[in-house]
Amino acid sequence: MSLQDTALIVIDAQESFRQRDYWSEQEATPFIHRLQQLVDGAKQAGIAVIQVFHVDPSGPFSLASGHVKTLAPLSISPDVVIHKHRHSAFVGSPLGVWLTERGIRRLLVSGIRTEQCCETTTRHASDLGYAVDFVSEATLTFGMTDRTGRTWSGAENKARTELVLEERFARIVTVDEALSDADVRRAA
Repeated sequence: MSLQDTALIVIDAQESFRQRDYWSEQEATPFIHRLQQLVDGAKQAGIAVIQVFHVDPSGPFSLASGHVKTLAPLSISPDVVIHKHRHSAFVGSPLGVWLTERGIRRLLVSGIRTEQCCETTTRHASDLGYAVDFVSEATLTFGMTDRTGRTWSGAENKARTELVLEERFARIVTVDEALSDADVRRAA
C-alpha cells in the first residue's frame, strides 16, 4: 500500500468531552501531544486527514452547544470533516463514499473514546475490507464502572481494546510506528 491509499481518521477529538464529569486534563495532555504528532506527521507525509465529530440532537455534543469543535489545543487541517450520529464513523455518514472515491484502502485510527467510537469504527472498517492500524497511544478514554460496581481505569479499558483488536481487526501501532511506516512508503 502507498501513502495515497492511506488516511488518518481523527475521531471525536472535540470540546464536547470537556463538558463531561469524567474529563481529566491530566489524562488528556499526553493524548493531545501524541495526537498532534500523528496529525502533523500524517500531513507532512501526504496522508489524508479525516476529522470526525460526534453530533447529538441536544447536550454538549449538539451543534447548538458550540462544543462540537476541535479539542484545544489541537491544530488539525483536515481534508474532510464528517459528522456522525452513531459509534461507527461509517454509519449514516459519507465516510465510506469519500474513502472509495479516493482509493483509500488503509486507515490509521485515532481519537476519543478508545473502547467506543474508535474501536467500533476500527471493527467496521476491518469488516469492510480496510487494512487498519489502531494508533492506541493517540486514543483517549476514561474510567468506567461496570454493573457489579467494579471501576475499570482508562488504561484497563485501552488494554482491553488492544487485546480484542490485535490480529483480528487491526494492527496496534504507536505514533512513531505509524509515522515510520509512512516514511518507509514515501521513500519507496
